[in-house]
Amino acid sequence: MFESLTEKIGGALRNLRGVGRLTEDNMAEALKEVRTALLAADVHFKVAREFVERVQQQCVGQDVLKGIAPGQQVVKIIHDELVRLLGEGTTQLSGARPLKILMVGLHGSGKTTSSAKLGKLLKKKGYRPFVVGADIYRPAAIDQLEILAKQEELGFYSDRATKDVPALGAAGLAAATAATADAIIFDTAGRLQIDAGLIEEVKQLRARIQPDEVLLVADGALGQEAVNVAKTFHDALQLTGLILTKLDGDTRGGAALSIKSVTGVPIKFVGTGEKTADFEPFHPDRLASRILGMGDVVSLVEKAQENIDQKEAERMAEKLKKAEFDLEDFLAQMQQVKKMGSMQSIMGMIPGMSGMQLPDGADQQMARTEAIIKSMTKQERRKPEILNGSRRKRIADGSGVKIVEVNQLLKQFQQMQQMMKMMKGGGGKKMMRQLEAMRGKGGFPGM
Repeated sequence: MFESLTEKIGGALRNLRGVGRLTEDNMAEALKEVRTALLAADVHFKVAREFVERVQQQCVGQDVLKGIAPGQQVVKIIHDELVRLLGEGTTQLSGARPLKILMVGLHGSGKTTSSAKLGKLLKKKGYRPFVVGADIYRPAAIDQLEILAKQEELGFYSDRATKDVPALGAAGLAAATAATADAIIFDTAGRLQIDAGLIEEVKQLRARIQPDEVLLVADGALGQEAVNVAKTFHDALQLTGLILTKLDGDTRGGAALSIKSVTGVPIKFVGTGEKTADFEPFHPDRLASRILGMGDVVSLVEKAQENIDQKEAERMAEKLKKAEFDLEDFLAQMQQVKKMGSMQSIMGMIPGMSGMQLPDGADQQMARTEAIIKSMTKQERRKPEILNGSRRKRIADGSGVKIVEVNQLLKQFQQMQQMMKMMKGGGGKKMMRQLEAMRGKGGFPGM
């Protein structure tokens, strides 16, 4: 989401190379470009102006430390200001048990999906979550929530016959209490735009169920409009937190950078994809690092720990060490990596690689590679050398690709096996030359 902003800020700071002392003159052009980058990312103009002024106050007059590039010194100051702008510290939910959470927002912001995602996240933390479908205007929303609740093994209640939302909320609370749930999430109706009826309805529901948290689900793609929506809901309901959704898209990110400053309400969670696992607590310091191209190693490690089986990883490492890695092993590795998210999102967490763009269709290429391997028999995966012309044609037909793609996969896998044998035999320099040659030919599909 922040690729453009990352690139522009990086370009602005590169102009400070060779500076021995930070002054108003040599900072002026760089900070002007930073401000332009923020405005281009749809950050509120007042927020952008105040941000640049604070950075300038801290930078001007500072001696550039020996051994540190001027740009790096300014990056540290900008990083700290970004953390301050986004909200310092990790934002936590109330510790109340049972924990009652009211989800509000406009139609299409992702409330229903976020309710299930939040339930799944709380379940991992040891809660017994229960979701209540209180969107009486859109039967499909209740159906969707019920399906997601069943999928994630969450408690569920709704009443498709009633038109009394506060009464439905009270009945849902009673059902959750009877089921001994200790985290109850109420999914409410939305509108295409804020109106008095919507606000009055959620105000009445709030008064009836007395929630511990009132979370606004805001679409990150709305840009500055998301800030206006948050302010209106906050004035009416006294929000306790925000959930920003659709941060995996090509939105410019202005909402994330503006919303805390304008409303004073902390961002507590972010939705980073369509799957129920694509939901995480908001960490201002980690997002600031990603924006500045510094990666997010902590989140990367957490995702790896959550999705990759440790024993399987150790077994695979041993096979690699012995140069016994086959296509079945490669398939297992791809499937584990896919659980961590898209390839671009993983790249964004690696320091120095957040601004690097993968070729269009990188994830689709991985999916095609997976389809090719899945079209093989176990014997063929373990012994690819037995794949003759007729077998390759069968695999191509079964995976819906051209036979040339099957041949390319097998050829590059063979090259990878040769490199592993070189590693085992200590041929490091020769292996590096082989890697360079493979990179020039497009690399190994899906790797």
